[in-house]
Amino acid sequence: MTEPIFHIDRSDILDGSIEEVRVRMRDLAAFAEEREPQLIAYHFYVDESESTMSVIAVHPDTASMELHLEIGGPKFRGFGPFIRMRSIDLYGRPSPAVVNQLRQKAEMLGGAPVTVHTIEAGFSHLNG
Repeated sequence: MTEPIFHIDRSDILDGSIEEVRVRMRDLAAFAEEREPQLIAYHFYVDESESTMSVIAVHPDTASMELHLEIGGPKFRGFGPFIRMRSIDLYGRPSPAVVNQLRQKAEMLGGAPVTVHTIEAGFSHLNG
């Protein structure tokens, strides 16, 4: 059985950049929805003070995440002038390629740590 990958990242939104970040969030979400039908969920959130952006993605497997990182790379780079990445957390068993790609993304967007959390117990009802 393949295991889903849950991806959560958090970034500080640089002063005066909230509107540009919103435009880029909407563009990236539409881009992913059009090109990645396998994605289970892909959401952007902004906190009440409009100073932090969070991204939550649920991939059905590590291959989905590899594809996302491959085709989304140019879009991720576009956020560079507007955010400073704080953290990337992965839940599941991502491939070494995914972890390496995320470390490169984190370095490009501010040097955030990438942490992998492996499941110990639980279940998902993702298919029904």
